[in-house]
Amino acid sequence: MKKLIVNQKYNEKKLNKFLLENIPNLTYGLFCNTLRKKDIKVNGKRINKDIILYNGDIVLVYIADSLLEEKKPANLDIIYEDDNILFINKPINLEVTGNNSLTTLVHQQYHTFTFKPMPCHRIDRNTTGLVLFAKNEKSLEILLSKFKNHEIEKHYLALVYGHPSSNSKKLEAYLFKDNKKSMVYISDTPKKGYSKIITSYTILEKRKDNTSVLDVEIETGKTHQIRAHLAYLNYPIIGDGKYGKNDINKKFNKKVQMLCSYKMIFNFNNDSGILNYLNNLKFELPIDMNFFSV
Repeated sequence: MKKLIVNQKYNEKKLNKFLLENIPNLTYGLFCNTLRKKDIKVNGKRINKDIILYNGDIVLVYIADSLLEEKKPANLDIIYEDDNILFINKPINLEVTGNNSLTTLVHQQYHTFTFKPMPCHRIDRNTTGLVLFAKNEKSLEILLSKFKNHEIEKHYLALVYGHPSSNSKKLEAYLFKDNKKSMVYISDTPKKGYSKIITSYTILEKRKDNTSVLDVEIETGKTHQIRAHLAYLNYPIIGDGKYGKNDINKKFNKKVQMLCSYKMIFNFNNDSGILNYLNNLKFELPIDMNFFSV
């Protein structure tokens, strides 16, 4: 248990700011978890929300010392970093958010920061590639807006089974997410509960084994959009155990989906404040065709 007394510096400041700056190695995720379990008392009263503190308040935090032990720096594959943003190459088999996620690793490495970098978007657990983090509140606000307004192009590399008839095509469809089954479904026509999706592809390479490497761009970032949409078109991603075909995955001996978030391009339509310098810039992973070897 840790006992802290609020001083004038934190008068009328939020609880999270006070604790994150006064308990070494406390992460925002651990703070939220402790708050959710009502393991924080303010002036003798258990609380479960981020309240405003006042000079002289007594804060008791019931948290195991082992959870606050300094972590070794995470082995992050940082592609680019400046004062506002951070690009990380996420490995396969790692969620972007949640417990023991990429965000957890980032917070461990940046634990001395008052504002710990936050992801601006997500990619699937078994999709590798670029994930963009904001390093301050203003950058996070701007980037979330840019993603929402489709001012940041997101490109993926996908190894699919089959040779699409068109070398390049823009496709529109409708997607329904079944949360109970953790699946999405595609329709060519609008239906109740379905959201419009736009997926574009360009063939980069056709192979003799009836596979193709595609550059895929999504204007709408829906759950499993690329995987489900390509499978619906009968070009399943090799290694995809949810939307792909088991016999094809076995044929190529792939147990993880051959999908990589490899490029982002900033195309801002209006003033972007402290991030204006990013406009028209492209961030890209080197294309590693060995990843797509079958």
